[in-house]
Amino acid sequence: MNINAAFVGGGNMGGALIRGLIARGMPARNIRVGEAYEPRRTSLASELGVHTTSDNREAVTGADVVVLAVKPQDMAATVAPLADVLAQRMPLVISIAAGIRVADIVSWCGGAAVVRAMPNRPALNSAGATAIYAPPGVSDAHRDLAAQILGAVGITVWVQEEDALNVVTALSGSGPAYFFLLAELMADAAVKLGLDRASAQELAIQTLFGSGLMARDSDGDLARLRAEVTSKGGTTDAAVRAFEGANLRGIVAAALAAASDRGREMAQAFGNTTKS
Repeated sequence: MNINAAFVGGGNMGGALIRGLIARGMPARNIRVGEAYEPRRTSLASELGVHTTSDNREAVTGADVVVLAVKPQDMAATVAPLADVLAQRMPLVISIAAGIRVADIVSWCGGAAVVRAMPNRPALNSAGATAIYAPPGVSDAHRDLAAQILGAVGITVWVQEEDALNVVTALSGSGPAYFFLLAELMADAAVKLGLDRASAQELAIQTLFGSGLMARDSDGDLARLRAEVTSKGGTTDAAVRAFEGANLRGIVAAALAAASDRGREMAQAFGNTTKS
């Protein structure tokens, strides 16, 4: 990929994307990282050989694509000072911040083409799931470039409506925490039933990992996969019935709705064109 890429923010997700791009053949010399935290700059430069700087304007100068990997509450203050530099070259701008809408980012960055993406934390292990939204007017070339950048750490899917990213955030963006919580609770329950803590944790983690592999390598019919390991009248059936009796479906639906609503609230709180 013979382009110049800039990252504004070199934290966990920014670092994961940089590692993924280098693993896929992008020269480290083509990547610049603007990062305020000095130890992180030093670590990225020594580990990956990329150019790092505390000056975001320096980082984005001459870039063909700029990845905004900063917290939602920091987005406006970080991006607005870059507007004149971005306007000179009009790179593709990719935001991976939850909640902040395209219209706000465009207003802050001088009118450059902007796409929004919602990756998730497994991107750190090159097993991420990222949804991407591009508003009308973004060129096919820029859409392809966004998919290449974000696909360096896992799968990508396109959504047709920007508001769908709030649902994606609730599903896959926050989703790893739900699976970790379930595995944690399963291990805790096993300990209460008499299993030692080390064995309970190891078995819960491996079950989480193995089940994910089975689902990924399947045809995607999760209900069928569940049925295949649920013999009628057996132990799994007893557990599933207990889940259903406790309204697990309702609890999960309420949790995703809460996360999705929070994404909309963040757009209102940290944006500037969506407030009413």
